[in-house]
Amino acid sequence: QMKKIFLIISLTFFSFNSAFAVTLYDALNQTYKNNLELQAERKNLDVQNEVLNISKSDFLPTLTLKGTKNFEDTSKLTNQSGGDATVSDVNTQSASIKLEQTILDGKIGATYEKSKLGLNLSEAKLIKKEQEIFLKAIEAYTGLILAYETLSINEENVNLLQKQFEVDNARLSRAQITAADLAQSQSSLAGAQAGYIEAQNLIVTSKLLYQNVIGQINNDEKLQKIYNPKEKMPSSLDEAKKISEEKSPELIISEIEYGQSELDVKIAKSDLSPTAKISLERTYTDDLSATYDEREKDVLQATVSWPFQFGGKNKSTVNKNLQVKGMKRLLLDNAYRNNTQSVTASWSTLESSKSFLRAIQSQVKAAEIANEGISYEYENGLNRSTFDVLQSRSSLINAKISLAKAERNYLLAQFKLLKSVGLLSSSNLKLK
Repeated sequence: QMKKIFLIISLTFFSFNSAFAVTLYDALNQTYKNNLELQAERKNLDVQNEVLNISKSDFLPTLTLKGTKNFEDTSKLTNQSGGDATVSDVNTQSASIKLEQTILDGKIGATYEKSKLGLNLSEAKLIKKEQEIFLKAIEAYTGLILAYETLSINEENVNLLQKQFEVDNARLSRAQITAADLAQSQSSLAGAQAGYIEAQNLIVTSKLLYQNVIGQINNDEKLQKIYNPKEKMPSSLDEAKKISEEKSPELIISEIEYGQSELDVKIAKSDLSPTAKISLERTYTDDLSATYDEREKDVLQATVSWPFQFGGKNKSTVNKNLQVKGMKRLLLDNAYRNNTQSVTASWSTLESSKSFLRAIQSQVKAAEIANEGISYEYENGLNRSTFDVLQSRSSLINAKISLAKAERNYLLAQFKLLKSVGLLSSSNLKLK
């Protein structure tokens, strides 16, 4: 009955700790909300939305209201013979309303299309920035976990070597070991203490990085370690390449920039194309002249213009934009090559980190068995020296630290693959 109660208490305590631990996705949500670089990039998206609205307005008619009021005061007026002429001052007042609509202008359409691409470009740049920041956040999060694990391993090592030194000191007093053996124990203890201090410093720097990228973390908050992302990983290199061709923000950015360069050529050419406008203006005038009092007039006007010469400026602008278009085409081709290389490298890193993790896991198991056996033989006087015990203990500690690093590197390799294919965005991570 007591065992059952203890089990229930233990499970409740574990659930309580897990419930209040900071998960990786909690940290990513915190980053998504608070990171200043992401906030700035989202502001840029708002800016581009307004740029698109400005471009839309060029398709709409313009309405102009105008009012004038003149006050005349003629002080002298003579006729041709030099005599005084009759002064007929008028205080003219007029009001007009004018509606104007562009009906033909190739530049407006091309500019609007470029603005739409500009909005898409801002969205792609936001995704790219998200992926960069989220990967930094994951590195900071897992780096802090690794720092705590390293501290724990070093602390355990110090405690064991402290006991080892005390036992060896007692054995020396019984002449079971030599002074050189005790010196080895003392040296190993001092090295372990130095490693513990270094691990404490690593926690300080890791926390600073965490706070810089993610945000504040309280000293009593625990980080929950995970070994695999919850996002679905590509099952093969070919699938990863296929996903990246659709999702990679770097590719999308290069494609959009090439599309914008094509529109820049079209905009430059449109400067030598005809434009047409139509307008309707109604004007009301009061006290028009000495002869007429009021006038109400409607004017319907159609204007067609076709520029033919800009002094060579337009031709140079077209040629310049054609050169830029060629450059963007080369950059787009290069982006596809870099994308293939990046995805292949990420996949290769993932596979090698997986194999390395398995090897380290085997190493830790073997080191544990070896250390346990050598310690037993040493304690029972079965021809094992202090050096053998210390060496096996050092191998085990190094293997445990290597395992913690390998687990982190394997997790990072998975997230780096997600980034290389374009799946480390806030939408794919379901961040809010």
